[in-house]
Amino acid sequence: MKRLLSLVFIATFLWATNSSAAPATIPVKDLRLLATAGSLDEVSGIIPLGSTIVIYGTKQEKSYARSIDASGNELWKIELDSQLNSLASVGTVDSLGNIWIGGSISEAIGNQENTPGAKPINPDNVTTVPEDLDMSLTSVVLWQIDPTTLSVRHYLLKQTQPVLITSIAINQTGLSLVGISPTNKGSAGILITMNSLGEFGVPLQIGISSTTLDAVVRNPDGSMTVTGASAETLKGKKLVGMVDGIIVKISQSNEILSVVRSSASKARRNWSSASSTLLLGGEVITGKVVQAAVTKFSTTYAPQWSNRFTSTGKTLTYGSTYAFLASTGPIPQLTKWAPKSPRPIVLIFDSKGAVVSAYATPINQREVVGLVSNKSLGLLCVSASKDSVSIFALN
Repeated sequence: MKRLLSLVFIATFLWATNSSAAPATIPVKDLRLLATAGSLDEVSGIIPLGSTIVIYGTKQEKSYARSIDASGNELWKIELDSQLNSLASVGTVDSLGNIWIGGSISEAIGNQENTPGAKPINPDNVTTVPEDLDMSLTSVVLWQIDPTTLSVRHYLLKQTQPVLITSIAINQTGLSLVGISPTNKGSAGILITMNSLGEFGVPLQIGISSTTLDAVVRNPDGSMTVTGASAETLKGKKLVGMVDGIIVKISQSNEILSVVRSSASKARRNWSSASSTLLLGGEVITGKVVQAAVTKFSTTYAPQWSNRFTSTGKTLTYGSTYAFLASTGPIPQLTKWAPKSPRPIVLIFDSKGAVVSAYATPINQREVVGLVSNKSLGLLCVSASKDSVSIFALN
């Protein structure tokens, strides 16, 4: 009897010891290089299209798109508007395989002079925007490319001020763009929609002095979710921190339904990316500490889980489980991870927000550029070194 009791005691002790031990850390795997895409000044992003990759951007003030295979061999290249100065900044693909690239475009060739007395587009440093934005780019443009014939169709929406387009979303009922535009008091966010007939709606301005919009999601019920940053009162919701990250719900008829603000009282925050399942990524700056924030929200914008990681701040998300950020310090869940300089890493989470896997770029990469996926190629991560932009796959 004593022997039996002793065995039970030992087994119980061992179980308790093992169950309270620190969880095993996760090894960081290497991302696989697919191709290089050009310099960071010329590449805005990529669009996976079947087993090929479409790279888009702007070179010498002219926008382009080109396609490569998974080995990096170029298949085709086209200029989107050879006669006008333009900036191609966002891109996606629709359910029929058509390529959509959005941006801004000038109305006259060679008009490079900044508007006299123009207000700064971002006086409160709400988010990162180019200081040398071409003030002649006063029309919003959408290029629709047929990948079979490579024919290009243009959709133009004239504006009174230059526009920097920051995000695009598309579904069967239409397309949405968000961006930033200068105002007499500073900068405002702008939402532009286009229906399935190719007709633009009336643009919706959000904010008047210090608001930017960085991501847009078209929700299944016809509404839209836009995210960004603001240092001004929006729909009665006052500023909480130095700059707040914002989540704004827009109705199908283009009306603001609700505004949710971040709650850090002494921080500068933004939500710079949002997936279709409302996995949001952004930065949190408190004093000299810069962190990446990754938060999964419900359809009512209630946080379900959240994580922060020391980083350069910019954070990209995809689906419900992927985040891509430039890590600048240890991540406790990861084995031997302590980068001495910014190093892009993909973190994969479970349904409760725990890190379950991680993949990193080589140490020469410094900046995260894009995070996209399709069935043929899987998740693709775009990052930049000092000299070039590279495209990586998980395996």
